[in-house]
Amino acid sequence: MLSRAVVAATSVVSVSAGNPKFWGLKKLSSCSLCSSSSWNLLCNRSWNTNKCRRMANYTTRALAQPLTDADQLIYSVETFIFDCDGVIWKGDKLIDGVSETLDMLRSKGKRLVFVTNNSTKSRKQYGKKFETLGLNVCEEEIFASSFAAAAYLKSIDFPKDKKVYVVGEDGILQELELAGFQYLGGPEDGGKKIELKPGFLMEHDKDVGAVVVGFDRYLNYYKIQYGTLCIRENPGCLFIATNRDAVTHLTDAQEWAGGGSMVGALCGSTQREPLVVGKPSTFMMDYLANKFGIMKSEICMVGDRLDTDILFGQNGGCKTLLVLSGVTSLSMLQSPNNTIQPDFYTNMISDFLLPKVATV
Repeated sequence: MLSRAVVAATSVVSVSAGNPKFWGLKKLSSCSLCSSSSWNLLCNRSWNTNKCRRMANYTTRALAQPLTDADQLIYSVETFIFDCDGVIWKGDKLIDGVSETLDMLRSKGKRLVFVTNNSTKSRKQYGKKFETLGLNVCEEEIFASSFAAAAYLKSIDFPKDKKVYVVGEDGILQELELAGFQYLGGPEDGGKKIELKPGFLMEHDKDVGAVVVGFDRYLNYYKIQYGTLCIRENPGCLFIATNRDAVTHLTDAQEWAGGGSMVGALCGSTQREPLVVGKPSTFMMDYLANKFGIMKSEICMVGDRLDTDILFGQNGGCKTLLVLSGVTSLSMLQSPNNTIQPDFYTNMISDFLLPKVATV
């Protein structure tokens, strides 16, 4: 059992860049316009009575407690938002007890929503994956970061005569098409090569008004250079990332380099930071709350990552539950270096089936 010591655990996402009308940031209550041209995770500040040099955005948060009374948590919220990788499945393998847990929550009248930072699939494609795994989940309950990228562009009235260059996979292309946006890039550019000859100049489409970067198993130098040229040379071109996850679960055998590695390549070449539409940005949380008419205080975010899932819930003002079935271990949670503390933690979501859960 962890003690009730108090630690600092706050992280605030802010954004600015370019013309605020073009960005449409006034529509996003979770964002604030700053003079910097990047998204920043503001550092946690510690109190020092005599030597306090800089104090800002300081919030105290109690250490996470083991989930010992699942019924109480279930009763206290209306909606559960679940991450997918590491919570519902690992790779293509369903985690034990998930189906029974979801059925139980539905029987109690709870709304279930599934939010994933994985942009390789569209909502429709994820619906088929849920079906393949034997889970009854409708498309309207699924929100992938591929969808978030298209939804964000719609929210800012991205010009329909502008194009989107995609460093990513088919999921992003499908969502952009459904939203009515012109796009290029994606898997089609995965086989393209650049022949570097003396005096060679690579051309790019001057009508590209946004570059969207997501997880891309076919990333190559052509895509990096094309995206770089659009961002650096096209006036007002947006740099959007679906997520910055360091690792992902492509299989249940090990962790694999995540979308953050692809985003990092463009950050390095453009010297710009992206606008992130996936977790922990609250764009999707605001979108869900507005779509379903949910009070954020009546939501519980359930995930396996501290810096995305749990921070996503905390930034949105929700209750948070960390499951240890994915990326985060108990030792990582309890590390003195960890400043992100969920409200509760437990082994896996099937612990919801037990009225009194054994201490982890």
